[in-house]
Amino acid sequence: MDKARKRDFKIELFDQFARMGKALASGRRLELIELLAQKEHTVEDLARLSDMSVANTSQHLKILRSAQLVEVRRLGLYASYRLADERVFRLWQALRELGDSRIAEIDRVVNSFLTDRKSLKAISTEELKRRLKDRSVVVLDVRPPDEYRAGHIPGARSIPVAELKARLKELPRSREIVAYCRGPYCVLADEAVEWLRARGRNALRLEQGFPDWEAQGFPVEHVPQG
Repeated sequence: MDKARKRDFKIELFDQFARMGKALASGRRLELIELLAQKEHTVEDLARLSDMSVANTSQHLKILRSAQLVEVRRLGLYASYRLADERVFRLWQALRELGDSRIAEIDRVVNSFLTDRKSLKAISTEELKRRLKDRSVVVLDVRPPDEYRAGHIPGARSIPVAELKARLKELPRSREIVAYCRGPYCVLADEAVEWLRARGRNALRLEQGFPDWEAQGFPVEHVPQG
């Protein structure tokens, strides 16, 4: 292969890899990836969860699909989207972790919005797995019920934040409560822990989210579809 052909080969090859980078170059699309890491969603569901219009959501999904990061499944008149495979989540996870360690602005944003986070004790996925074996904690999944049904940490109880007040009696006072949601920047677990601690419960948050637990190969439970 002559020098010119080698150069053309390298240019075309790296341009193909760059398609993924271009698809990830949007905060809204990264948010969609995090939502799809929980379960399949229709365009309408994703629009509602991300506070975007259906048209904008569809356009972002089109870009992700063109880069082979998401797949679509037709359900009659509806289209359901999912991550192409588990490596897409790991790509987002690696980007998230690199950004957290290298970009100081991320820490500033987190501290500006999650002002009480430093006072909320956290637990790692490894520690939670260990403590599940001795049954010393109650695990609380505060994501929407459909995400819980699609997959959750074994033994976790599904109590969305909005239902905590009505269902507080379901949580024993004698055991520590670990709340988790979609990921390390999901505010639902923070809200649940803060609310529970204000009412005298010993509660802490999982440092990461359900997709991180699953990506580590830890056990997962599903609710059978009726």
